[in-house]
Amino acid sequence: MKRILDEELIYEILSVVEEIPKGRVATYGQIARMIGRERNSRLVGRVLSLSKFYGSSPCHRVVNHAGRLAPGWKEQRQLLEDEDVPINHVVMKICQWQD
Repeated sequence: MKRILDEELIYEILSVVEEIPKGRVATYGQIARMIGRERNSRLVGRVLSLSKFYGSSPCHRVVNHAGRLAPGWKEQRQLLEDEDVPINHVVMKICQWQD
């Protein structure tokens, strides 16, 4: 049975994002795994794209599995650089949050 995107799931995802330390990044897949939905990294991305409707969250700390930034979000680069995350692409071995 398909689980519907509901408020509880949204806040579950956002609460994990809140735990990512400054200067570290996590992947969409990592967050999906942490909430017990390992195959739903795209769902995590969808929720994060709507996060502005649910308050302030450090969504800029979430990148794809290869360390690439979100397409079309120019501010993400500056936000990560302000936290001393090296950017050409995020060096996952150095900056990935170890959950």
